Amino acid sequence: MQSFLGIYIHIPFCTNICNYCDFCKIFYNKKYINNYLDNLEKEIKSRYKGEIVNSIYIGGGTPTSLDKDELERLFKITKIFNKSKDIEFTIESNVESLNLDKIKLLKKYSVNRVSIGVQSFDKDILKLLNRNHNKEKTIDIIKKLKTNGLTNINIDLIYGIIPNRDVLKKDLDIFLELDIPHISCYSLIIEPHTYLYINDYHNIDDNIEYDDYKYIRDRLLDNNYNHYEISNYSKLGYESSHNINYWDNGNYYGFGLSAVSFIDNKRISNTKNLSKYLKGNYIDSIELEDKDIRMSNTMILGLRKIDGVNINSFKDIYNEDINKVFDIDKLLEDKLLMIEDGYLKINPKYLYLSNEILINFLERKN
Repeated sequence: MQSFLGIYIHIPFCTNICNYCDFCKIFYNKKYINNYLDNLEKEIKSRYKGEIVNSIYIGGGTPTSLDKDELERLFKITKIFNKSKDIEFTIESNVESLNLDKIKLLKKYSVNRVSIGVQSFDKDILKLLNRNHNKEKTIDIIKKLKTNGLTNINIDLIYGIIPNRDVLKKDLDIFLELDIPHISCYSLIIEPHTYLYINDYHNIDDNIEYDDYKYIRDRLLDNNYNHYEISNYSKLGYESSHNINYWDNGNYYGFGLSAVSFIDNKRISNTKNLSKYLKGNYIDSIELEDKDIRMSNTMILGLRKIDGVNINSFKDIYNEDINKVFDIDKLLEDKLLMIEDGYLKINPKYLYLSNEILINFLERKN
């Protein structure tokens, strides 16, 4: 039986560059689009082997920055894939790049999950982040999606931008009023080469940011959201199966500029250079991951999940016991890690410190 297989497609174009974004992106320029889509189709046909696909995730950039005809061309390319009957088909979007015609196009091509980069409903925060939408436009787009049968919606929310709990409270109030089944919450990270970094913008105090994290978690748990990954919450049944496959260190193809694949123990990284990609030089590097690397990745990724890593599944896959491979005794003794119902997981009290825990965790036994 084939295991879960995901497809990621990267569309690097944006009509607006956000002040915090360090993803692989390019200003929308119509002269590149058709050439890019031509090469995307060629790359897929040259690498995809016809396997059954369980999820498709189109990210970016801003995929919905493409105009209606370009977007339809992209969706026609996805017909190459042998899709499972219950496939999860996600597209990322921004509020200002969606309209009723594009929403109807999503429905026509069986997109069934939409992830919207909202980040905040507060006008001052949006201005700071250089976002070109407002609360009213966001609410209108979400209503249009629901009216057209696209109810599996995620919004991204950024917190820790300013030390003002009232703004975060209002953002969550609006989110809860909209009755959206999934939210991804990320603290603001000032990445090198971004506008915020260049202009010497600083993160808020760590303690305030941690209090924001706890506030978000408590509000969402009180409103029947399942905290299933460090940064992700959903109503029951609305977890992102595509992202869960990443955290399970499962197989997936990545197509397009800067995309990464993990297939048959090979980590394949595509070029980030648009000129190279448009000349058909898609792949930058291929690394065969040995068992040690795969075991480490399984733990690093799996411990992001609230449930953690299934101890028996790890044994079945690698023929190794977790506690014999990794030095976890002290972490268990200090209650940073815990074992519950056959899973090794980070103690929920210390999830916010997951990076520090994982650094200690990855010390291998000799």
